Amino acid sequence: MSGDSWFTVRWEDEAVALIDQRLLPSEERYLHLRDVEAVALAIEDLVVRGAPAIGCTAALGLALAARTSTADTPEALIADVDVAARRLARTRPTAVNLFWALDRMRTWLANAAAGGASAQVLRDDMLVEATELVDEDIEICRKLGAAGASLVPDNARILTHCNAGALATGGYGTALGVVRAAVEAGRRVSVLADETRPFLQGARLTAWELDRDRIPVEVITDNMAAHFMGTGEVDLVIVGADRVAANGDVANKIGTYGLALLADAHQLPFYVAAPCSTIDPDTPDGGAIPIEERGREEVADFGARPVVPDGVAVRHPAFDVTPAHLVSAIVTERGVARAPFGASLAAMLRPACGSSAGS
Repeated sequence: MSGDSWFTVRWEDEAVALIDQRLLPSEERYLHLRDVEAVALAIEDLVVRGAPAIGCTAALGLALAARTSTADTPEALIADVDVAARRLARTRPTAVNLFWALDRMRTWLANAAAGGASAQVLRDDMLVEATELVDEDIEICRKLGAAGASLVPDNARILTHCNAGALATGGYGTALGVVRAAVEAGRRVSVLADETRPFLQGARLTAWELDRDRIPVEVITDNMAAHFMGTGEVDLVIVGADRVAANGDVANKIGTYGLALLADAHQLPFYVAAPCSTIDPDTPDGGAIPIEERGREEVADFGARPVVPDGVAVRHPAFDVTPAHLVSAIVTERGVARAPFGASLAAMLRPACGSSAGS
């Protein structure tokens, strides 16, 4: 399903190729980025977003750095790639998949150089490693979806927030991967997609994906969720994640915490779909997760129209943290983790998970 006729990120024509998510749903345009600074700006400017997709883009960005480097020794090539990695690491602080992918690629390069490979061989093989990471991400999303499909009953009415679909990953999706897997298993489902202010990932992206897959979807404004829960039109909530702390606290797109509180008040299951690479064992709890603050204009302007008076300040945390006690289960490619999450998530990471895939 989703992604058969389009793609989020890939290597194409000696460039990092991305669908420009800022233009969806009105225009389907692909950018071909040929230097690391362009890749970094694409991540910062939300051309690409979603923790797994950011990780995939960063991996290909390091491969691009290697291929455009003029270094003639492995040591010089590693130095050039390290400069690129530091630039990419400054793009978005909350999405742990970014740092996971950068670490994986740099470790691979160091090990391959230690094995005696020449600079040219390292350039070629680093691209192979990055494209394999993207392919693994898609496969991980499919496994995650299959693991979570059992949580979705027939005729389920699912509420989701932001976009945790193929556009947020190498392909297939995390939260929407669970939805897709349930449909592929023969279950009838429908989706309520929060519009997700201020960037409208639900209205623009989730609705676009599901409509292309002919999965019934309706868009609601963020402040309608309580109404639909109260009228009995929601059976469960599924969201993605940008970072899962060791204790099960979850950072996801701003507004997720409020949905979790609403789901708890209405006794509805609240599920998080995230690959093992989004679980950060080095972050003990949600209080230690860095929360990105984005610029004024994304809140103060609606499209090209200002909606906040000049001179009036706005706040724009891009993410919030949902405490673990509000999470019913966390779905990964290795299965479904439940409370106590400190133990169940640690078990998911033994042995360490293999790849990336989470706003």
